[in-house]
Amino acid sequence: MLAFSNARRIIFCDIRLSFHSYLRFQSSLALQLPQDQEPTKRTPLESLSKTQLKTLVLNQCNQGKFSNLIRNVVALPSVLFTACQNLATPKLDTTLSSPSLFESVSRKFSILEMGHELSENRFDVGACCVKIPPSRRIGDPLVLPNLKLKVLIEAIRMVLEVVYDERFVTFAYGGRVGMGRHTAIRYLKNSVHNPAWWFTVSFNRHKFRNGHVDKLCSFIEYKIKDRILIDLIKRLFEYQALQIQLGGPYLGRGFPQECGLCPILINIYFDGFDKEIQDIRLKENRENPKLDPEQIGSTSDVFYKPVKIYAVRYLDEILIITSGSKMLAMDLKKQVLKHLEQNLGLSVDKVNSAIHSAVSENIEFLGMELQAVPPSVLRPPMSEKAIRARKKYLRQKEVRALELKNARERNRKKLGLKIFNHVFKKVKRGDRPKFEFQIENEVREIFRTWAHEVVQEFLGSIDECEEWHRMLTAGDFLSLRHIRNLLPPELVVAYDKFQEQVDKHLNPRKARKITEEEERRAKEEEERRYAERTVEDLTRLCMKVDAPIILLRKAVKMAGFTNHMGRPRPIEFLIALEDTDIIKWYAGMAKRWLDCFCCCHNFKMVKTIVSYHLRFSCILTLAEKHESTKREAMKHYSKDLKVYDMNGNEEVYFPTEREIKMMGDRNLSDPTPVDGVLSLALIRLASDEPPCYCIAHFCAKTTTVFYRVQLLQRSLNVNPLDKDKWVRGMGVLHESLNRKCLPLCSDHLSDLYMGRITLQDIDCTSFVDVD
Repeated sequence: MLAFSNARRIIFCDIRLSFHSYLRFQSSLALQLPQDQEPTKRTPLESLSKTQLKTLVLNQCNQGKFSNLIRNVVALPSVLFTACQNLATPKLDTTLSSPSLFESVSRKFSILEMGHELSENRFDVGACCVKIPPSRRIGDPLVLPNLKLKVLIEAIRMVLEVVYDERFVTFAYGGRVGMGRHTAIRYLKNSVHNPAWWFTVSFNRHKFRNGHVDKLCSFIEYKIKDRILIDLIKRLFEYQALQIQLGGPYLGRGFPQECGLCPILINIYFDGFDKEIQDIRLKENRENPKLDPEQIGSTSDVFYKPVKIYAVRYLDEILIITSGSKMLAMDLKKQVLKHLEQNLGLSVDKVNSAIHSAVSENIEFLGMELQAVPPSVLRPPMSEKAIRARKKYLRQKEVRALELKNARERNRKKLGLKIFNHVFKKVKRGDRPKFEFQIENEVREIFRTWAHEVVQEFLGSIDECEEWHRMLTAGDFLSLRHIRNLLPPELVVAYDKFQEQVDKHLNPRKARKITEEEERRAKEEEERRYAERTVEDLTRLCMKVDAPIILLRKAVKMAGFTNHMGRPRPIEFLIALEDTDIIKWYAGMAKRWLDCFCCCHNFKMVKTIVSYHLRFSCILTLAEKHESTKREAMKHYSKDLKVYDMNGNEEVYFPTEREIKMMGDRNLSDPTPVDGVLSLALIRLASDEPPCYCIAHFCAKTTTVFYRVQLLQRSLNVNPLDKDKWVRGMGVLHESLNRKCLPLCSDHLSDLYMGRITLQDIDCTSFVDVD
């Protein structure tokens, strides 16, 4: 047993061991174990931290080039187990050495056998792909990888992320840690100044073909020398387990037809293009340097604005901005399109890649509308109505403060009279009042505090001080010289000292001078700010980001939340769900919309859509299910849509009105768009099916319920390619998933509804056909 412990410690501490060494250790251990026990059950694997994985990958680097990543890194059981943990859904709550996760993985496949297949380059990709025919028998089938192949894809993604992530340019977003949609929007809002012309690069909808795959593999070979890796990537494209479609609304939306390896491969494919744009920007900066303000002169009326070029790329969405002339923008567009078409072999939609004025025209990017506006549009000054309202509020505040002051003085007077009345009665009866030492000190402290507050309040009032100063100094005969000579010197000195103290504490001149000085400074500061705002409005342009409200309202109407008049209505097919599931379905879409558009300038209108249309549609759906009125449903669930669990605890899933009101530009993450949930509904089946495992990744629960997928385009009988009937830019789930049955446990169903997981986090290849 001592040898067993030492060997096990060596295996898990030295992560740089190759797969063959690891197998030799495992085979030697198997000879020492009893025949009825398996080595894998006695020695559970441990996942690697990011630092350990990075060290493991960098050990394969020699002279700036990586080699043998599949055999020496990806094929290691610890790396594959780390990939399993990354794919595990949040509700599993796995740790670095979770036995439950290890048992779940062992039930699906053998990590050791999978690593052995990878090291010998005999991993069968085709056997791990499941082809799902379309429900209408029209169109291409959907090919999805099973859970074993997903683990391999995740392991490759982890390794490529270590190799490439720090080598990408700064304006490449998507598929990177901390570089999501909101980070790109924050860069546009904070770093882009004075945009004049811009254009987005639109691609014709097309998939990666053999030529694109070969070019991608050649780009990878510049940095990685591993034939097994290149062969695996080509086989993934060959069997359609890995598909990249440019120009379509599929990337970065959590759809099952998108592979987890797509984002980083797209970044690798566009890396040369990004470097070209970076060189163009640096060249333009050298030709138009930023001058020192001292060289221009601080009092000069000349505003020097150097020509700048900005670029943002989120996966296949590209935005190019320039502050120069239109000729510069046209020349820049020509270079960009030439590089994309000739060097990358991509099909560019030149009609939709037109140049637009940043000031007079909106442009759509990342599902949001951008426009260059003066700073006063983003931070407008207070209107006259707002100023009047603020003055009214300040007056009301002063009145309330005065009422509190009068009430405090009245209460003090009552308490003081009670104390004096009590003492007077004691003295009148001839009793000597006896107080405890602590009570006497408390009474003294109370009166001392009152007196101090009264004096401070008196000294703080200029009018009171002026009145008393006039009374104590005007018309006093001691100020006359012939009277002062007849009086004793001590009396005159005492009088002079008294007058000095009166002037020191009660003379209002100094206080009035300070007040006038503060008013003058406030007025000058307001004039300075007004001048700065005026100059900024004339010389500076900022980026305004708006949510596409028209498209949101169209999506809400198309999904059935509102009628033709824009009023909330119930959704009938949700009546089959439990009350909690109905609320979670609405809450998931509400939270995703709020998270996605919290960085927009018109976020208040998005709040209105969520707080009004979605909330009351949910209330009407609950009322329709229970055959009651809207008023009765609101009385039972409240406007916050509260429900109770089995123990009677209150639960709130839908954002409350107060929470929505307090939301703003604070959540800078990479939110998943809502169309992944909006475009489908999960209908619970009332059938007695045999128990089976939940199809969420590595979930060990068998208490599952079958839910049938109902796609929005099928229920509406609408072709998503029809731009007039479908919402432009809204994603579409593949037709093959329609009416498929998914066994899900209650936890993962809740996560799917609430947006904590997407359809990429479940094994859609394990669906069940139920008639």
